[in-house]
Amino acid sequence: MQTNENHPTSNFFYVYILYCNDGGIYTGCTRNLRERFNRHQKGWVPITKDRIQVRLAWCCAFSERSKAFEFEQYLKSGSGRAFALKHLLMTLN
Repeated sequence: MQTNENHPTSNFFYVYILYCNDGGIYTGCTRNLRERFNRHQKGWVPITKDRIQVRLAWCCAFSERSKAFEFEQYLKSGSGRAFALKHLLMTLN
């Protein structure tokens, strides 16, 4: 069965962090993690298309969309990046 962002296979919302080939990380939020990761891998996401191959480093499921997007925004802040590096991403290798 093929899925996409408009037809999720789950009732959860996922916040995820990718390791990018340039040594950086990318944080995102989606309803369909598998489809979104595939889009990153294929270069279909503009922000990571020049940074593939990407690897999934961390993800977390939320039952509420608003909580997932709030946490994503936090992880994209300065203190959120520091938190992720210290507590979620033990190493960038």
